[in-house]
Amino acid sequence: MAAQDEKVTTGGDEVGKVEAHGIEYIAPTERHGRPRDLFAVWAASNINYLYVLLGGLLVVFGLTLGQALIAVVVGNLFWAAIGVIAISGPAAGAPSSVITRAMFGTRGNRINVGVFSWPVFIAYEAVNLSIGALAGFAIVQHFGATLSTPLKVVLVASIATVTLVVSVYGHATILRLSGAVTVALALAMGGLAFFVVRHADWSYQPTVEVGGGASWSIWAAGVALIAAAPLSWGVSPDYARYLPQTSSRTAIAAWTGLGGFIPSVALGAVGVLAATVVDMSDAQTSIGQLLPFWFYPIFLAVIVIGSMSNNVLTMYSSGLCLQVIGIPLRRSITVLIDGLLGVALAGYALFVSDFTAALSGILELTVTLLGPSIAIYITDLYLRRNDYSGYELRNDSPDGQFWYTKGFNVAGFAAFALGTGSALLCVNTTDFTGPIAIHLGGADVSWIVGPMVAGVVYAALSRTLYPASTRAATARRSTSGAARKEPVHD
Repeated sequence: MAAQDEKVTTGGDEVGKVEAHGIEYIAPTERHGRPRDLFAVWAASNINYLYVLLGGLLVVFGLTLGQALIAVVVGNLFWAAIGVIAISGPAAGAPSSVITRAMFGTRGNRINVGVFSWPVFIAYEAVNLSIGALAGFAIVQHFGATLSTPLKVVLVASIATVTLVVSVYGHATILRLSGAVTVALALAMGGLAFFVVRHADWSYQPTVEVGGGASWSIWAAGVALIAAAPLSWGVSPDYARYLPQTSSRTAIAAWTGLGGFIPSVALGAVGVLAATVVDMSDAQTSIGQLLPFWFYPIFLAVIVIGSMSNNVLTMYSSGLCLQVIGIPLRRSITVLIDGLLGVALAGYALFVSDFTAALSGILELTVTLLGPSIAIYITDLYLRRNDYSGYELRNDSPDGQFWYTKGFNVAGFAAFALGTGSALLCVNTTDFTGPIAIHLGGADVSWIVGPMVAGVVYAALSRTLYPASTRAATARRSTSGAARKEPVHD
């Protein structure tokens, strides 16, 4: 009987079938996979034209070639944090939006997810869909067809539908498709890099030379723009939670982080090099000047597929967020709801507003929210030594470990408020510049200050207000051993 209990079954998570699980605990008998499988998941979703665009914008801002390349690397170092967060998935057997109950309380987490996390997902869904749709529009025009408004609507709807179908099928299907998508996109983007490098101006200097403090200010703002992309992926536990609890933490963190870091840096560098010879403020059209006629539609198709692959993960995790908020629907239905909202916002950006301005505004401002959130998550993970009870995370009664103060973790909300407030004082966006950023000559250091303040405040208040919570985790470790078995029921 004991041997039967240990048998791995994946009935709730099979390729080609709609995933049965949502935010509930994943039992040990349903754990499967290897940490290295995570590399393809993150590479497929991040071989994305968005990174080419962001790299090009650094040069548009006025950075030199060297400054822009360094900003690409530094901003993407935040992928290390996303890799570390991923190790909490197998430990808890739960997605990130459930694990954050440990940081904000069983009641407070609904506010955290519903007000601060979920809207960011919808915004990024719109960004990805818009990028893919614009590429689809360009493919039609490339072959000489008339691009009418009804045709635009059909293209947007088609891209959204395919993306939603994969997201609805869920975890196992996403993993299976990731390998093939990674290889195909990597080959095509390799071709793009080849043509861009051939034309790049390696001696490029900005038309208007900026030095001293002004140069530092532009560089810091550029790092903040790049950092917004990895910081938006605080959902890495969602794709690691099916791994066996005994999986190597180092391997999970490394394969997740590298899966995002390598393509993000490579494609960001391609964007920087392209900007030395073409105007990347109109990137999609301008970069076509560097490509052979035959390769241009391939390039555009890659943009479409890359944006869809990125959105698959975004919509999947966004659907889990709705369940955490308290929407009593299956994951497959909540994903559909999220997708429709993302389509609506993308339609506004494409047909009503200016997409480039909307993209810049979203990315610049989200750093002030996402940076402190990631810092709080990592700090909590450190304080608990990654010891999260799947059962306790599902226990929302007043006697539960994460009830804290009437269902709210005061330490989490105080750290988030002070971290975000500090970041806002230091941010420099198109629409708003904080007083500290003004004092620093426009330098945006929100990506440093916000996470630092949030992490320090959370650590101090957690140990002061709720020392018993951490002690409980320590006690469980000492009595249960490394491979604790959680109850399967909720």
